[in-house]
Amino acid sequence: MRRIAEFLTSTRSPWLFAAAMAFCMSIVAIWFGGLNQDEGWYLYAAQMVQSGKLPYRDFFYTQGPAMPFVYSFLAPVWGMSSPFHGLLGGRLVTCLLGFIATGFAIALVRQLVPLDRRSLAGVCVFALLGCNLYHLYFTTIPKTYSLGSLFLLAGLLLIAFGLRHLAMRRVAPVMFFTGGLSLAFATGTRISLLLVLPVVGFTLLFKFRQFRWSFLWYGLGGALGLFLVYGFFALDPISLKGLLAAQNYHAARGGFDPFFAIGSVSRLSRGYAALGIILFTWFCLSSRKNGQTGGACEMSCFEPAQGAMMWILGLGFAAVFFLQLSAPFPYDDYQVPIMGMLTVLIAALFSRHAPHPVPAMWFVVMVAGLVSFASPLLQDWATYNQDRFWSQKKEMTELAKLREIGRELQTIDPGGTTLLTQDLYLAIETGRTVPNGLEMGPFSYFPDMKTEDAKAVHVLNRELMTELLESAPCSAAACSGYAFAIAVPKCTEVPFKEQTRFFEILKKNYELKDTEANFGQNATTLLIMKRRGQEGAKR
Repeated sequence: MRRIAEFLTSTRSPWLFAAAMAFCMSIVAIWFGGLNQDEGWYLYAAQMVQSGKLPYRDFFYTQGPAMPFVYSFLAPVWGMSSPFHGLLGGRLVTCLLGFIATGFAIALVRQLVPLDRRSLAGVCVFALLGCNLYHLYFTTIPKTYSLGSLFLLAGLLLIAFGLRHLAMRRVAPVMFFTGGLSLAFATGTRISLLLVLPVVGFTLLFKFRQFRWSFLWYGLGGALGLFLVYGFFALDPISLKGLLAAQNYHAARGGFDPFFAIGSVSRLSRGYAALGIILFTWFCLSSRKNGQTGGACEMSCFEPAQGAMMWILGLGFAAVFFLQLSAPFPYDDYQVPIMGMLTVLIAALFSRHAPHPVPAMWFVVMVAGLVSFASPLLQDWATYNQDRFWSQKKEMTELAKLREIGRELQTIDPGGTTLLTQDLYLAIETGRTVPNGLEMGPFSYFPDMKTEDAKAVHVLNRELMTELLESAPCSAAACSGYAFAIAVPKCTEVPFKEQTRFFEILKKNYELKDTEANFGQNATTLLIMKRRGQEGAKR
């Protein structure tokens, strides 16, 4: 009993408990996490780059080009010859990148607290990110969040190290330069992270007397990074047209609805409820301490370098947060890449005020675990929408069903290499390509775009979509409720008559082989078809 008590009161026990929780939650997020349409076209973009194609020039792509290039090196993990083939491998890769980003966040917060509080600060960050089911899920599904967060936190860590070691004249400039480079790569992964670059630059410039020419080295690294990411595409006229079209896609959605913005913040607060509890606890602790000491200034306890980093974290988070909140449809998960910044900020403040480190560590770990256990995601992943009085339980996870349908498509169309679909995670799962113009899945249809412009940026308008379906280019097709449904760029629903017309063309060339109810994101019906005149199997 004595040894157990000693273990529980040591700093190692909360770390081990948090690590075990994070491991279990990662498995849940990878295998049970709901399907997301974006997973397919992000992985597909990486495979296009692996095959020698370039975003903007050879296929339409709406984010910065860094992710397809980085993931192209990792594509064998989810290739058909891999034991983790398909979406499973893509999720494993993304989850690993997410934990690397969390590691950078832990290293960063340790730069901002005294030596005797580093273990507490580190476990706070790990618990609030690595044991947060919401954060884990969105840094597990293959989107820009994990990689963008990795570059962002790595850059901030390098800058923090440079500020803390200004006296090392040969090392500090390298840290600022590579920090700027990494933040530029973050911008190249997710464009909205661009605002962190000027926040850091102006902070270093404002503190010129303390940090001297650090802003110059940082600026050089950032400029080089932006050139490496976007330079080729900006200099190549064909690529530039595709890059500008991608930005017009974001701008053309237009408008702002306070209702959606409030809903986004509400859902985000629920996902990061543990962070809110720790923030409130810090406020209570700091108020009590300041009341006893006469209300000392909160930032006065930080060294100049640490104080500058705290301002960078706060201002950088706020700048990107409000930019993304101003989007026409500000989905709450847009904020996931910057939540590491807010977590580091709050963990640093909390760690300085917690009276007893080990109980505080257990407190944070238990709060994070309880909030994740209460997450509505768990029910969403286990059930479909309720049918009146009755809950509809999923007979298998969405990922398992995707893999099963992938095997069925291989049976219906053995040896096939192409698939007519806008559900690109099916193309990933079967190792097939989709016809040119469908690389963005459900976001490939620009009905009102001129044909010449649509061909130039590799998307489909009404004329090109009709031609594609009439030509029946693939021996198999798979269409869910997302097929022909979204009119880009405003992302409104395609009129029912127009959708019906496309399905009538499809029906002339393809025969229905099977249907699958409650498939994929938001549980629509999947139609599995084989081109007429070819024999096929039925499940």
